[in-house]
Amino acid sequence: MTDTRHQYLAAAATGLALVADDAVADQWTEPSALEGFTVGGLAAHLAQQITAVTAALDADHDGKPVTGLHDHYRQAPWVGADIAGDYNTAIRDGGEHAAQAGHAAVLTATSAALQRLAAELPLLAPAHTTGNTRWPYAMRLDHFLTTRILELVVHADDLAYSTGLDTPGFDDEAFATAAALLAHLAAARHGQAALVRALARTERAPGSISGL
Repeated sequence: MTDTRHQYLAAAATGLALVADDAVADQWTEPSALEGFTVGGLAAHLAQQITAVTAALDADHDGKPVTGLHDHYRQAPWVGADIAGDYNTAIRDGGEHAAQAGHAAVLTATSAALQRLAAELPLLAPAHTTGNTRWPYAMRLDHFLTTRILELVVHADDLAYSTGLDTPGFDDEAFATAAALLAHLAAARHGQAALVRALARTERAPGSISGL
């Protein structure tokens, strides 16, 4: 199994443990720290970074593969998009719809999905391609899993902050993958100098270097 698949499974387990926390269940219908998301909707969206992979494996994605991971982010309609835009609204609606099943149902479905992925991911060929069927293109499986690692790391912090929990610590290699991808996206949006200054020269850093 590739390092990316190990990283993904470790990150998914960390994300699932957070979703399972009693504080998430107790605050399920409360507003989250993200506008338009309840805690339950945000938790369901975090869980979808696991269930979306099983859905992708089941789908017959016939889109032409992108040439690399970063091509995906250059084409992604949500990067830098307004929070009220159609794509971001659809993401929130999807999480809220899933949350209507309740905490226990979301947790059960996500746990089953992770068990399946732990069994199946090691068996898939390195060149296997897949992706979200809403995207007009496919990508290599390990690239798709890298995008999910980033989502797990970012939204785990959102969910923890929303519920007063400590942000969970991720596997070091999985976190390094997410951090490197965020740094690349930040530099692509704001320039290399802005990223360097934010990380090493705060006295002349820009106000934001958000990569997303």
